[in-house]
Amino acid sequence: MSDLKIKGKIVKILEVEKGTSKAGKEWQKQNFVIDTGSQYNPEVCFSLFGTEKVENFNKYNKVGQEVEVSFNVSSREFNGKYYHNLDAWKVFKASEEKVSPELNNSDTENDDLPF
Repeated sequence: MSDLKIKGKIVKILEVEKGTSKAGKEWQKQNFVIDTGSQYNPEVCFSLFGTEKVENFNKYNKVGQEVEVSFNVSSREFNGKYYHNLDAWKVFKASEEKVSPELNNSDTENDDLPF
């Protein structure tokens, strides 16, 4: 699965999780929930992993903001059960502009089409 995107409103930003890897490197993880407006199961929780991504997310996003999230889905097995992650890799402010084609009158006047 590649290039998965979803739009919604941020309804919850959870506390940043921090830790140190076995290799001694610091890491950060940020979970946030968006409401997609769907009739069934409208709330979806995503994870951002990495200090730079977490800092950028917290700098530019807040609860109530409309966003578009690009993400990957992953699963892993532990003790015979499967756990799923929705890993966000890019979060945009959702554009509210509707793109509509503009007609140029000079083009339509010179058309030889019967309709």
